Amino acid sequence: MSTSDVIRPSSTAEAPLTLGEPPARTLGFRDALGLWGNLGISLLLPVAAVFVVLPDRPLAVTLGAVVVGAVIGALLLGGAAGIGAREGVPAMVLLRGLLGRHASWLPTALNLVQCIGWATFEIVIIAEAASRVLDAPRWPFVLLAGVLATAMALRPLGVVRVLSRYAVWAALAAIVYLYVEVLREPLPELTTGNATSFWTATDIVIALPISWFPLAADYTRHVRSGRSAATGAALGYGLATVAMFTLGVLALAAYGSAGLDVVDALLAVPLGALAVLVLVVVELDEAFANLYSTAVSAQNVVARIDRRVAAVVVGTVATLLALSFDIAAYEPFLFLIGAVFVPLIGVFLVAYALRTGHWDTSDTAPARLSLLLPWLAGFVAYQLTLPTYFGGPGAGWTAWWTQRQLDLGIDPANGWSASLVSLAVAALLTTLLVLPARLRARRTAA
Repeated sequence: MSTSDVIRPSSTAEAPLTLGEPPARTLGFRDALGLWGNLGISLLLPVAAVFVVLPDRPLAVTLGAVVVGAVIGALLLGGAAGIGAREGVPAMVLLRGLLGRHASWLPTALNLVQCIGWATFEIVIIAEAASRVLDAPRWPFVLLAGVLATAMALRPLGVVRVLSRYAVWAALAAIVYLYVEVLREPLPELTTGNATSFWTATDIVIALPISWFPLAADYTRHVRSGRSAATGAALGYGLATVAMFTLGVLALAAYGSAGLDVVDALLAVPLGALAVLVLVVVELDEAFANLYSTAVSAQNVVARIDRRVAAVVVGTVATLLALSFDIAAYEPFLFLIGAVFVPLIGVFLVAYALRTGHWDTSDTAPARLSLLLPWLAGFVAYQLTLPTYFGGPGAGWTAWWTQRQLDLGIDPANGWSASLVSLAVAALLTTLLVLPARLRARRTAA
């Protein structure tokens, strides 16, 4: 299953062009499971494996961090996906019920930035892998990937449906083949890696499913029931996350001693180039999904925006950025996503669970600016636990937060999970803000 099956009112229908058109409720559990499983099959996950490797620790510890991070992230994503199906609106419109219509423009702006960032990195990894397989310059593949992903966003249900009927099965076959070949090699303990503790490794893994939180309802609004959407998203993306991160870790263990990164390690497998090329083709689905959701998110601000026009603009920007970015910027990008969206999903899930009336996503949804406070507090808690590392011009950001850690007596090498600390702070403060109104409503009803 692929992103082409997200909205399927009929065999010839296309996705709604504007926010004013109602979504078709045509998808069930199997569709949701296949959709999120396919979105999780991405080369960016095994590439990120180097960031979760715990050097000089048993391989099982790193793989344990992968599983724990995937479970936490997938459960949070599943909760958001289920709410999206119940309310039947895109993700950024869904946040009107949390913050009010105009205040929801803040997370919308941040989501537009992250979607462009993800589309850029998807194009980068497609081009990087293709250039290594074919031993050619990278820039032509950047242009080709950008053009193809943008074209798919123009007619998502037609173009991607044809691709998904064949590519998803080829991708599964490629993954199974790579697993078999990698597991035939000796798997020594890894002596190099970027993770500093078990919990900082889980934070990287959590960031991947959480990055889909501000996009999830764009797709699950077309699922018939909240339970199907929640279960399908959690299982599909969670299992794919474990599989792809584990593949990256095992490839590094098998071939990393030769100084290879994940892509080169996979290419070192017999017929690995063919398997990687298959995954490169499938990667277009992820690039498309981010371009499509960028356009849908923009409609939260201006409902009449034609998603096709927005997709062309965003696709052009992402392609131009991909010509100059490299994958080295990927790790701080993941941590920054976690810092921004982990506390937001905590605020959202608690506020939705404790709501006193219907979830107002209309154009007149009243502002709830007080709920910006737990989101901000969660972001601060994340940075105080694990400041996002930036080099070059952004080094001042890291230095400032590191100094605040020292001022507060927080050990910079604390090894805590910034995601869990941030989530707990945001959820607790939201409960304190929302629960009194919920209790008053119960007393009034009684």
